[in-house]
Amino acid sequence: MVSSETQDLVKKPPADTPVNMSLLEEDDPSIIHEKKNSPIISFELFQWLGMLSKELNPSFVFGVVLVYGLSQGFSGSFFRVVTDYYWKDVQKVQPSAVQLYIGLYYIPWLMKPIWGLLTDVFPVSGYRRRPYFILAGVIGTFSALVVSIHSKLPVVMALICLIGIAGSVAIADVIIDACIARNSIEKPSLAPDMQSLCGFCSSIGALLGYSTSGLFVHHIGAQEALGILTVPAALLIVLGFVIYEQRKIHNVEKKAFEKVGGAMSGMCATMKCPQVWKPSLYMYLSLALSISTHEGQFYWYTDPKAGPAFSQDFVGMIYAIGAMASIVGVLIYHKVLKDYPFRNLLFSAQLLYSLSGVLDLVFVLRWNLKLGIPDYLFVVMEECVSRIITRIRWMPMIVLSTKLCPLGIEGTFFALLMCIDSLGALSSKWGGGVVLHLLHVTRTDFRNLWLAVLIRNLLRISTLGLIFLVPKAHQSDILLPSDISMKHSSEESLQLVTMNE
Repeated sequence: MVSSETQDLVKKPPADTPVNMSLLEEDDPSIIHEKKNSPIISFELFQWLGMLSKELNPSFVFGVVLVYGLSQGFSGSFFRVVTDYYWKDVQKVQPSAVQLYIGLYYIPWLMKPIWGLLTDVFPVSGYRRRPYFILAGVIGTFSALVVSIHSKLPVVMALICLIGIAGSVAIADVIIDACIARNSIEKPSLAPDMQSLCGFCSSIGALLGYSTSGLFVHHIGAQEALGILTVPAALLIVLGFVIYEQRKIHNVEKKAFEKVGGAMSGMCATMKCPQVWKPSLYMYLSLALSISTHEGQFYWYTDPKAGPAFSQDFVGMIYAIGAMASIVGVLIYHKVLKDYPFRNLLFSAQLLYSLSGVLDLVFVLRWNLKLGIPDYLFVVMEECVSRIITRIRWMPMIVLSTKLCPLGIEGTFFALLMCIDSLGALSSKWGGGVVLHLLHVTRTDFRNLWLAVLIRNLLRISTLGLIFLVPKAHQSDILLPSDISMKHSSEESLQLVTMNE
């Protein structure tokens, strides 16, 4: 990549040749009309992708598109909707229990440091990335086939298969994140651009997954629809064979355990640094305190008596529109917010996130009907607002995480930080499940659902008191002290090297 000044993705005239657009419009209004009708957005996008491929590596960009776009974006969104209906209609489980089961999906994500260590210090035939992409694909393909083929699968076996699908995505995510962390360290001014690429791919993939999930559930059923997830998993196997990686064989196997010890000591030393543990603690608490009431709301959405009784197709459409709104959130961050200091941006995003929760409360209490706003219109508006703010809140956290990784163990340490985030998400799911259980929110009883949403909103607001843990630095600044950031810089490079190397 290039420096942070290369943020304008369309060619500009030289600074010493100003252009008076008003005079051009007077002389030939068609110039402005043609300019407005030209595919500026497409041109910017392709030029931006070309710049990323040139400055980083075409295989790196391809890997990000496949992992974040198809594996995480499509599979994650498709998996979310289809499994909700699978637990509700096939296994017939209570919403509080589903919250606990969903929390178990995060087990592979909590193991990300282990995946990071495996890929960093245990290469296979000289390759650190390719074999683990193949492994991820095999696990995901097998798990999706089993759960989709076997009818009347016991709850425990079904849960193991669904965790396997999540594990496939987690392993692939660790591998590509190691490369992202390395590039963010070496080219810190472009760390926001790499996260923008990840955000775009994830949002577009989610749009595709959400828009098709309801249709598949409606026409072939939730269990059979899970078989669609074999396709993204199989493509991870293909990625393992085609992605470019330099093969290195020089007795690395004999030194593997020495490297494990070095990586562990390096992670401990880095985590003790106040510049690292404070923002890490904030990221965990900001996720954990925002307890999830999703399953209670989902059961209420689809209930024909107590709720609005949304159909399967409409539920998928709601999430698809939310995915489009998520793309808007990425654009807002990329164009407007990526140069703001971490603390100011995260404080504003958390405040908006807290206020957006009021929309859920209004909807559950059906105040929207008193205001004359139909259910379908209000839920779409609420989903759009929530997804935009969530994306704006999440992206600077990821950029901050990449800034906290020391060279040499960046893959393992970034996996550790993402493990902390996953632990926060698991705490959020389980905390929400406990609240739903204590308030007796069941498959048919939603009288106290509004109270669960209110408690969630109050916990979101309380997170604002922890903002002092976030550094005031800008997103292009180097955050680690020089003694830590250079301690592991002499270690062997673990990234996917560029083609010219």
